[in-house]
Amino acid sequence: MKECAVTNKLSERRPEHREQVHQYYSVEFSIDGLDLPYLFKIWNMASTSMCVLVKEDSNILPLLKVGDTLNMKYYSTGSVHPPEYLKTAIRHITRNDQGQFKRHYLVGLEILESQD
Repeated sequence: MKECAVTNKLSERRPEHREQVHQYYSVEFSIDGLDLPYLFKIWNMASTSMCVLVKEDSNILPLLKVGDTLNMKYYSTGSVHPPEYLKTAIRHITRNDQGQFKRHYLVGLEILESQD
């Protein structure tokens, strides 16, 4: 089983100001070793980075690794636009022990380029 890089330090999260951009609502991706793709709602959207919440007991969590690059399928907030595949990197995996997302990990994603 792969180890995931985890941090509890707030200073290790992306420091830049995050402006809310509502271009994408959710993201779907597959990982080798799992039979089905996973679909996640996007949180903290910025122009090229965002995060998804993963439950601490999810089968996908041990397979995620900081630095991995995946081809992810993004769904727009509007039904007019078709899903879009974008090359995306995992930038951080941070445990959240407070509030409504207790027992979840924030997985930071950064869009690198489109697959057009």
